[in-house]
Amino acid sequence: MPPLDAPFRGALISRMSMQEKLDLLARRREESEQGGGAARLKAQHDKGKLSARERLDALLDEGSFVELDRFVTHRSTDFGLGEQRPYGDGVVTGFGRIDGRLVYVFSQDFTVFGGSLSETHARKICKVMDLAVRNGAPMIGLNDSGGARIQEGVVSLGGYAEIFLRNTMASGVVPQISAILGPCAGGAVYSPAITDFVYMVRGTSYMFVTGPSVVKTVTHEEVTMEELGGAATHAEISGVSHFTCSSELECLDGIRKLLRFLPSNNVDAPPRGAGTDPRDRRDEGLRDLVPDSPNKPYDMHELLRRVVDDGDFLEVQADYAQNIICGFAHLGGFSVGVVANQPAVLAGVLDIQASTKAARFIRFCDAFNVPIVTFEDVPGFMPGLAQEHGGIIRHGAKLLFAYCEATVPKLTVIARKAYGGAYDVMSSRHIRGDYNVAWPTAEIAVMGPKGAVDILFRKEIADADDPTAAAEQRVAEYAEKFANPYVAAAHGYVDDIIDPADTRPRLIDALESLQGKRDRNPPKKHGNIPL
Repeated sequence: MPPLDAPFRGALISRMSMQEKLDLLARRREESEQGGGAARLKAQHDKGKLSARERLDALLDEGSFVELDRFVTHRSTDFGLGEQRPYGDGVVTGFGRIDGRLVYVFSQDFTVFGGSLSETHARKICKVMDLAVRNGAPMIGLNDSGGARIQEGVVSLGGYAEIFLRNTMASGVVPQISAILGPCAGGAVYSPAITDFVYMVRGTSYMFVTGPSVVKTVTHEEVTMEELGGAATHAEISGVSHFTCSSELECLDGIRKLLRFLPSNNVDAPPRGAGTDPRDRRDEGLRDLVPDSPNKPYDMHELLRRVVDDGDFLEVQADYAQNIICGFAHLGGFSVGVVANQPAVLAGVLDIQASTKAARFIRFCDAFNVPIVTFEDVPGFMPGLAQEHGGIIRHGAKLLFAYCEATVPKLTVIARKAYGGAYDVMSSRHIRGDYNVAWPTAEIAVMGPKGAVDILFRKEIADADDPTAAAEQRVAEYAEKFANPYVAAAHGYVDDIIDPADTRPRLIDALESLQGKRDRNPPKKHGNIPL
């Protein structure tokens, strides 16, 4: 049933009986749930995409969704839109539950005007964002939109700006999660970019500031939508996306899994895990994980799986800057953020991408009271012209700033290498690390033995009768004196040297001891992180 004309609505409804009013309400509720109609819904399904409401059904606990602003319509009268006033104006908003916890949501409906953003569409989103902050609950946005509604001009652009402002004000107050489930172009990309986590789906998700046709016109480059802004591009190259999924259902289930580790707001504690994995569980297999040769790689994922509860580790940005690992786990039931060098990729070296990736993750954990556990095996910062010209100093400083600034409990395990400035940066005792331990395999020094010997004894080795033997002797002497954890332990820079098998129970003991931690930064408006 089409909406009644405004001038007659009140008079006609006032003459209806209660049953007639209820019948009218039922018809209008049904109409509001039809979106753009059966044909457009079929086209959505043919693309492998769910409808706006189907997505909410998959995301939220069954029967928990409460819709807001169901009967809102747009106000535009230009270019024929005045004759089309679908209820909801292309976005479904409201609140519901995930594992019993309150969340606020919006789900854009591509079947209604391509999900384009109008003044009223934006106001609906802003309302639930305000409610999320006011009530201390996560904000989840399911994005599927062709962008600003052209017929509304600058009013539509103003709507985007209102959303951007709320994203910024909510940052660090409530978790914000964006799922890109269709196109997201132009100014629309900046709302997800401000949020904490971005999910994308292979084959149907696209994000770009300018589309392929504009790129071709301006730069004469031929590029497909997938190459320019597809899920793989943003997962592996740009780092815009944090999670890449094969289907929308996998994406929505992934959001539910992520929330198992996150608090509802910046005041609440993170949720506890099941706690079924014994807290005193030792793993003697860890003793053989680090190879005897300092130059031989190993997979840090194996270490993490052996230490965290039930081997359950949720990696963030798994395909980007793989030389560093970031993700969430439970440890003795405590929710923790994990940062770990990955010796199997670029020897675990810190470069521009790895520094930026880890810095942002650390700042999220700090904002939401999630303790940070660091597993260190780092040979230093990446050398080279490209890195220096690309700003490795500035980007590496982001990681240092993030660790220094963080006031949550910070625990560090040095498994093998901790060389040079990278030793300082990776949550060392000197930058307020709370619990720092090393394995017997740890090498803590200004640089690796060979590099140090090349500098310190270059002339002596060159003048020796057998330069190779002389170099090997000096390397052995340097390793014996410096490339071990005992010098650092003697200075109190590491709290203990532990049996690798005891890593899990020792970390859990430390986490428990740090639950009452009270640490404060100097009063200030905010720091000036080297962006």
